[in-house]
Amino acid sequence: MITVTGATGQLGRLVITELLKSVPAADITAAVRSPEKAADLAALGVQVKQADYSRPDTLEAAFAGTDQLLLISSSEVGQRAAQHANVIAAAQKAGVGLLAYTSILHADTTPLGLGEEHRTTEAMLRESGLPYVLLRNGWYTENYAASIPAALQHGVFTGAAGDGRISSAARADYAAAAAAVLTTTGHEGKTYELGGDDSYTLTEFAAAIARQSGKDVRYQNLSEADFATLLQQVGLPEGLALMLADSDAGAAKGGLYDDSHTLSHLSGHPTTPFAEVIKAALS
Repeated sequence: MITVTGATGQLGRLVITELLKSVPAADITAAVRSPEKAADLAALGVQVKQADYSRPDTLEAAFAGTDQLLLISSSEVGQRAAQHANVIAAAQKAGVGLLAYTSILHADTTPLGLGEEHRTTEAMLRESGLPYVLLRNGWYTENYAASIPAALQHGVFTGAAGDGRISSAARADYAAAAAAVLTTTGHEGKTYELGGDDSYTLTEFAAAIARQSGKDVRYQNLSEADFATLLQQVGLPEGLALMLADSDAGAAKGGLYDDSHTLSHLSGHPTTPFAEVIKAALS
């Protein structure tokens, strides 16, 4: 039995889709906070169980009989460590055979503030006695592609990443790697640094938007503080704005770059070029 937490999230659904290519639906459990949102997965024959990171009683029931567990990191920044501790404790009680955790690229050295809770979670896993594997995911190209409409409207793609190179990949690439780890052996105790095969600066990303859209789009680099202020002015919550600005500042220091090609090795195919993600967003 393979159990995927956060299975109705953007990454979780893609992992389930990948697993269904080689695993019978009945051998997959979608562990979700709101089961009603997983009706489409249930219709495919996937087992759906409620699993709320903040409610340990739901986790223990959801993980019963699980051989491989994918812990997709919580989206609630600031609460992640406590929530992940609940998942790890429940996995221990359920006797899970392998726990795969989606951490952050180079978690031990990353300049990104997001790294703190991931480092805490990794330490808890090491101390848990559970067999585990760390999937240190780099940035999703879709994170930047989400800003394309605004860039087209204003002619400016704004960030704070300077000339930092970013080895992002599409969510589907990370999902394929996670599914590969969950369905093959030999991963226990491994740490995988996962990034895209190609890299870019945000200047190059903006140029690709301009080239494909036929519109004038340039990159405007701001300080971390000014970028955070701008994000709040366009309606993002303060916490999210500060996190995104910090992440861009971390990218300027090389925090989102990796040239190991481990992601494509794991998934078995080249990662999606950033230009293709831009093309899909424009269409």
